[in-house]
Amino acid sequence: MMYKREFTPDFITELKENEIFVFGSNLGGMHGGGAARAAYNRFGAIWGQGVGLQGSSYAIPTMHGGPEAIKPYVDEFIEFATQHPDMKFLVTPIGCGIAGFTPSDIAPLFKGSLDIDNIILPHSFVDILTKG
Repeated sequence: MMYKREFTPDFITELKENEIFVFGSNLGGMHGGGAARAAYNRFGAIWGQGVGLQGSSYAIPTMHGGPEAIKPYVDEFIEFATQHPDMKFLVTPIGCGIAGFTPSDIAPLFKGSLDIDNIILPHSFVDILTKG
């Protein structure tokens, strides 16, 4: 399968209009570190809100269990993104920082998003999803 679209930048310091910063959070919405802190400081994430759209960011909980516990939230995100084609979602390597997962753990959860034009994935996730 060929993937001929852009990738999420390694470091996102600003967003264009209609761009959404997608980050890994915890269910309690304590955005204390990593991409969650960036979302809180720069992109409108709300302290105490651990799931969904907030300002110019979208939280996907990654701190409450393994990939099987994260999957329903990724599925919910993909559904949300398909319903909002006017927004462009820049997915960070969620779960691959403080939560301690590897891209091999998390990328398969995004398999269904490869053909969705407004979901932009990190290079590490795309490499895993398109090999083989």
